[in-house]
Amino acid sequence: MKMESQLEKIARFQHLELLANQIVEGFISGMHKSPFHGFSAEFAEHKLYNVGESTRHIDWKLFAKTDRLYTKRFEEETNLRCHIILDNSSSMHYPKLRSNQDFHENKIGFSVLASAVLMRLLKKQRDAVGLSVFSDRYDYYAPEKGSDRHHRMILNQLESVLDKPKVSKITNTVSFLHQIAEKMHRRSMIVLFTDMFQLEDDEKLFEALQHLRHNKHKVILFHVCDRKTEVNFEFDSTPRKFIDVETGEEVALFSDNVQDVYKKEAEVYFNKIALTCAQNRIRYVPVNVAQDFEKIMLTYLVEKQKFG
Repeated sequence: MKMESQLEKIARFQHLELLANQIVEGFISGMHKSPFHGFSAEFAEHKLYNVGESTRHIDWKLFAKTDRLYTKRFEEETNLRCHIILDNSSSMHYPKLRSNQDFHENKIGFSVLASAVLMRLLKKQRDAVGLSVFSDRYDYYAPEKGSDRHHRMILNQLESVLDKPKVSKITNTVSFLHQIAEKMHRRSMIVLFTDMFQLEDDEKLFEALQHLRHNKHKVILFHVCDRKTEVNFEFDSTPRKFIDVETGEEVALFSDNVQDVYKKEAEVYFNKIALTCAQNRIRYVPVNVAQDFEKIMLTYLVEKQKFG
């Protein structure tokens, strides 16, 4: 099998930042302005441009009048601190993508692109962003910052998640969520992308989620799933072998024989998660792969208005 070159991978990913920008700009242009009250920081004053600073906020009209470089300084340059947590366990790399599918049509690709979309919104509002990635280990941590260099570093890390799929790795989610919670000292919005397919005891998992709320953090749990197969269990009528991607355990069956029972159990599980999150004041949002980017952006904007 021919190995895919890095350039081919970048082309297949459609450049993560560019694609995220397109999604955000399309969303904003199609929305009425009222949901974006306070979306931009208020202009405060000019200051002299220093060599080496970003040229992003140079006032070119003032330069034309004075022949000197000034940049615009804004009130509340960092209004909010947001920490994104990405579950990179083996189950998040489902479904296995065919060659003609986009990278965001499985759970990890969707979560990576959704994270980049949120980062774009945060950047537009001059908010700080941090990132944690865990799989069978704590893969990556970056604290909340707002610089262009920091954003680029996190985007590179998100691209590397797509580049290195996890195979047959059992994840101790509870342990990693506690570790992340211990790192969060200043009040922040914490956004978690996970499929909630854990082997741990449910009670311990929700204790870990509750730990994320210490210091009055706002926690949003985006429950990522492939609704067609993981919720509705829609497969063809041929016999299939189902393999647990974390443990390797296999079972052969006709999907038609278990579909009704499976759907009922899935509904009970989803409802339990939603109820427990509500009881713990965690914002629970189920999202379907490749489809619910608008739901994610709306949730962020609504929760930010409540955060203040």
